[in-house]
Amino acid sequence: MKKKVSMLFAMLLCLGMGFTGCKAQQGERQEKTEELTKVTLNEVAHSIFYAPQYVAIEEGYFVNEGIKLELVTGFGADKVMSALLSGDADIGFMGSEATVYAYQQGAQDKVLNFAQLTQRAGNFVVAREKMPDFEWTDLKGKDILGGRKSGMPEMVFEYILKEKGMDPDTDMGIDRSIDFGSTAAAFAGGQGQFSIEFEPSATMLEQEGAGYVVASCGVESGYVPYTAYSARESYIEKNPEVIQGFVKALQKGMDYVNTHTPEEIASIIAPQFKENDLETITAIVKRYQEQDTWKDNLVFEEKSFELLQDILESAGELEKRVPYEELVLTEYAKKAEE
Repeated sequence: MKKKVSMLFAMLLCLGMGFTGCKAQQGERQEKTEELTKVTLNEVAHSIFYAPQYVAIEEGYFVNEGIKLELVTGFGADKVMSALLSGDADIGFMGSEATVYAYQQGAQDKVLNFAQLTQRAGNFVVAREKMPDFEWTDLKGKDILGGRKSGMPEMVFEYILKEKGMDPDTDMGIDRSIDFGSTAAAFAGGQGQFSIEFEPSATMLEQEGAGYVVASCGVESGYVPYTAYSARESYIEKNPEVIQGFVKALQKGMDYVNTHTPEEIASIIAPQFKENDLETITAIVKRYQEQDTWKDNLVFEEKSFELLQDILESAGELEKRVPYEELVLTEYAKKAEE
């Protein structure tokens, strides 16, 4: 009997210690959560194009840097910029042209680019049939579904056309009136002979047999600072540790996508894209990897900024060229790659 009582006492003691241990672990987790700094990130779109960011989220890199990230999709650079300027967002992720526009409009609190994620345009030319020998001049005289006039996708596309000796306004018919997220449906429904599409729309059109990717705007345009992270100058000055931790987490995500297969990357970011199956996500990651979409580091280089301004000038959207140092910070990205 005494033996049974002793055993029961030992079990209860162990159980009590277990509860104490659980409470201690819960307390540690709660304490860690309370120590995290909340950062609201407003992204221009939710796209596989930005895979390094989603790797950083899914692998806990931001949490490891003491950041509790709240991700909001703005659906357009203009909306992301509005959220930044109003203080609704701490960090914006969008085409860098938006920071130039804000500067031109005399923003009191400058919006500075501190990290560049993608170095290629992410849109593709989609045709109604396979065209293995596609030439850009094949677009002459055709009806094309484009994008918003002052948006980066459309400006890059038209920059390429001009570089190829064509006039976007007279050599073809470009429909710039359709919403960014609706061009694929319009194309599948019979509008246009070509469409300029992002992923996953380009791949989904191919899977449905409704269109075929015949060219990459990213390959033709060269290395462009297509999307970058920015914040108000006052926020950066008040929160340098947060910005550094944020960039460090992103660099880890960048390192991952540059050292792993499309299959491995797709499996990590799949929870971010529940509407797509793993095969589709893998195919899209592969397409972006093959065109050298992601940089080795996050440094926003001067030559890229100058090309951006060339594109803006070509589109008639630049009043006056802006000095690189006025809108770009490189210290955080350089430190993150050390």
